[in-house]
Amino acid sequence: MVTTPHMAGVLFSGGQDSATVLAWALERFDHVETIGFSYGQRHGVEMEVRTAFLQSLQTQFPHWGDRLGEDHVVDLAGFGAISETALTRDRAIDTLASGLPNTFVPGRNLVFLTYAAAIGWRRGFSDLVAGMCEADFSGYPDCRKATLDAQMDAISLGLDKPFTLHSPLMTRSKAQAWTLAEELGGRSFVELVRTGSHTCYVGERGEEKSWGYGCGVCPACELRAKGWAEYAAS
Repeated sequence: MVTTPHMAGVLFSGGQDSATVLAWALERFDHVETIGFSYGQRHGVEMEVRTAFLQSLQTQFPHWGDRLGEDHVVDLAGFGAISETALTRDRAIDTLASGLPNTFVPGRNLVFLTYAAAIGWRRGFSDLVAGMCEADFSGYPDCRKATLDAQMDAISLGLDKPFTLHSPLMTRSKAQAWTLAEELGGRSFVELVRTGSHTCYVGERGEEKSWGYGCGVCPACELRAKGWAEYAAS
């Protein structure tokens, strides 16, 4: 399988972080394909939001839209069925005895990267871009750089070709992620991310808030709101 250096695949959930790194990839690669995962997530609205976001991106930012290629959606319903978490079940968000929030879906990012690489192997790209971060995050062990580096080593060995993961938000705070969005696409892109992306774990998209849509109390909303407040005050 021959890979094309100017192509990349972006793990795009429809959330703030993946929306931001999608723009980052569109600035750096000539052709970008998006990859989403339907795994029985409680906040399934993100799958609807991501489609609308891609359409808005193409309309409002034609210089990026021309670089957008195929959108791949992978059905991982079986994976969600074995994940007894608050992200895949209708249960209160709490903290486990381990100290991790019960929104942690074991192995999720490891599985996502494996599928994304398999798509890349078929489609001809070996650069993957994702929004994982170990600065402002919920402590998920599969968001840490050491974990992701090990997984990419395994993927490269297993597919017998080098794959590279770009995670431009890895060391950035949520406020810095908003700043990066502005650097990439100006205030108009910040506004698209603010209103067009979805981060809330419970899938709330009712009342618009200063930082976008969400319940305002789940860990994802708290991080997003805090980051927005810091960004807006800077």
